[in-house]
Amino acid sequence: MPLFSTPAILLRRLDYGDFDLILTFLSLERGKISLIAKSAKKSTKRFAGILELFSLMEAVASTGKGRGLPVLQEATLISPFSTIRNDIRKTAYASYWCELLNKWVEENQKQASLYYLLKHALSQLDGGTSAAAEISIFFQMRLLNLSGYDPSLRQCGRCRKNLETIQSNQVVFDIAKGAILCDECTSGAGGRIRLSKGTIKQLLWVASGDLKKASRVRFGAQAIKESLEFLEAFVPYIMGLQPQSLKFLKQIRK
Repeated sequence: MPLFSTPAILLRRLDYGDFDLILTFLSLERGKISLIAKSAKKSTKRFAGILELFSLMEAVASTGKGRGLPVLQEATLISPFSTIRNDIRKTAYASYWCELLNKWVEENQKQASLYYLLKHALSQLDGGTSAAAEISIFFQMRLLNLSGYDPSLRQCGRCRKNLETIQSNQVVFDIAKGAILCDECTSGAGGRIRLSKGTIKQLLWVASGDLKKASRVRFGAQAIKESLEFLEAFVPYIMGLQPQSLKFLKQIRK
């Protein structure tokens, strides 16, 4: 049975039968992978305290024969990110990010940039160095950028007027069009969300460039409100579904 080893972050875990678990990871070497951990619920030694959501570990698995899932043979904990699981608000944010990646990323397609993005976001959330909402804004903007779904925020999506030349301090974002619209072009716009110019400039700043520098950008209360409303509408629209974890997150924030 050929073995492979890779750093991996646990996105999802499901009970399988009486003793087994089916685990979905975002790994560095193989992208999203699903593994079966045999007797994981029965054994108190093999995986004790390791197979927790959001945990970063070195996973060793065997591919086996046939079409069955690869089998998790052993796992070494690298970082438990335990502070996240002890805080319901942090858990809600991390669950949302993991569900997005689980639904977004195809199986067995290497996605190193997305792996490093999630690892960085979870580390920031676990360390408490930034507000969870700000980290979520950063994560979603980077996810859109890395996936090739950047919203058009620099110019009007109809007349192509540059953001700097639009006189109004606020513009409309048309979700279906994936672009901002100036005042003269808002007629018939669907899924309207208003964004101030200052918020847009911050969103553009965190969308690309150095990972650590971008994650240090601080948002004011109004910018956080606008950004979350925008991203938590646009990202699910792009995905074509409403993540269950987002509903829970919104309830927690109330």
